[in-house]
Amino acid sequence: MADDGAVTIYNSNAITDANKNPFSIKVGLGQMLRGGAIIEVNNSEQAKIAESAGACCIIVTEPFKRGISRMPDPSLIKEIKREVSVPVMAKSRVGHFVEAQILESVGVDYIDESELLAVADEDNFINKHNFGVPFVCGCRDLGEALRRVREGAAMIRIQGDLSGSGDIVETVRSVRKAMGDIRILTNLDEDEVFAFSKTIAAPYDVVAQTKQMGRLPVAHFAAGGIVTPADAALMMQLGCDGVFIGPEVFNCSDPYKRVRGIVQAIRNYNDPHVLAETSCGLDEAMAGLNLGEDRVEQFGAGAIYWPIGRSFGNLGEVPHINVQK
Repeated sequence: MADDGAVTIYNSNAITDANKNPFSIKVGLGQMLRGGAIIEVNNSEQAKIAESAGACCIIVTEPFKRGISRMPDPSLIKEIKREVSVPVMAKSRVGHFVEAQILESVGVDYIDESELLAVADEDNFINKHNFGVPFVCGCRDLGEALRRVREGAAMIRIQGDLSGSGDIVETVRSVRKAMGDIRILTNLDEDEVFAFSKTIAAPYDVVAQTKQMGRLPVAHFAAGGIVTPADAALMMQLGCDGVFIGPEVFNCSDPYKRVRGIVQAIRNYNDPHVLAETSCGLDEAMAGLNLGEDRVEQFGAGAIYWPIGRSFGNLGEVPHINVQK
């Protein structure tokens, strides 16, 4: 992670004084969550467990159901806000600015313009500068992240597999891709930044600011498949400011222990001794968070298994692989 402190905020084509730019207030609120875990909850009981375990923020979602996924019921948000004192985040559909208006009026502290919900507008994201509440947006590479920042996102969620499988490989790929692009950018000459901006399809001024800072202009968290303390520590060591944890962590006998272990791992991500201690006794809780049998092709003894539909390098999506030892 970068050194603590508020980032410099852009305005038009100039880097400006953070004290004079309203957007800086929202970015500062995002910075307050650095070094923490944002836990996704479906009810007030889960919210109280997450708060007691040390979550820096909770994100309210509806339990999974068939059909179109929308923002959570405002009454559920109000109920959870009465029960907890930590910041509360809620999801809106991509491009659905009216859902965002409703969430802001309910009093949420952050809004996640989430690709996991049904998309309301296929062409346009919400103009987040029109809102006083900070927005979180997802990305899988640097260009997408900087486009969302230009639209007004005060936090970035570098995402992987959000299906709740507990598989972290896509998250690692996205984080390494974004961090790798930043390392490339910081080593470019000033006159090469124009071409780089065009290559990643991002606004030049935000790209130039990223080069100057050596990191994303806003706090960036990892999301997807993070279910163990080791997963969380891995994301932190790769350069993320924190992690999002899905509601699947509550599908175990002792969710408090699991969430507390992840929180401790984030706070001590460079200490293997603490990580070993926080990882003890979690095997039973992991049982429901592994790839299901429907996602793995069985080939018999001595075979190497590869999840169905997983992309493998430049080979694209691989229907199945059976490699005998």
